[in-house]
Amino acid sequence: MKFIDEKLRAPPQQAARVPGGTVVSAGDCGVLLVRITFGLLMTGHGAQKLFGILGGEGLDATGRGFAALGYRPGVVYAAIGGGSEFLGGLGLALGLFTPLAAAALIGVMINAMATVTAAHGLWETEGGVEYNVCIAVVALAVAAIGPGRFALDRPFRWGRGGWPEAAFALFVGGIGAAIVLSL
Repeated sequence: MKFIDEKLRAPPQQAARVPGGTVVSAGDCGVLLVRITFGLLMTGHGAQKLFGILGGEGLDATGRGFAALGYRPGVVYAAIGGGSEFLGGLGLALGLFTPLAAAALIGVMINAMATVTAAHGLWETEGGVEYNVCIAVVALAVAAIGPGRFALDRPFRWGRGGWPEAAFALFVGGIGAAIVLSL
């Protein structure tokens, strides 16, 4: 596996050199684009729940919605869900604590699927799990691939991604979801 990982991480032939001789590949830019776009959208989604901005209802109204789903006290669970989306999205956007940020988003999406969308099938048009699955898979993929060259995690071991980071994100997200669902 080490040989495969090394080959996959080798800079492609069509990389560009920037001042200072640093090689910037299309993959580096692609991961950055996914992280920033996905991460900031998830940050905004959490901000809607927490702060009532960007068209959101805010913590009290979101808490009432959570309570109607059986999460009590609703406002506490709304804060956990909104905080996980906000901080998880921000972490992915910055490439900071990437496996943990991915775990936060995976856990929230497991809860959303288990309590709301799974009963409606696959497709979003019917209220199904499509959207939640996409979010969880993108978060897991970023943990597996790694946050890329332009990330605050770059100097750390988990900043390179890999099987352990993906397993951590999935395990911690799953355990977090299981704890919340069992309460």
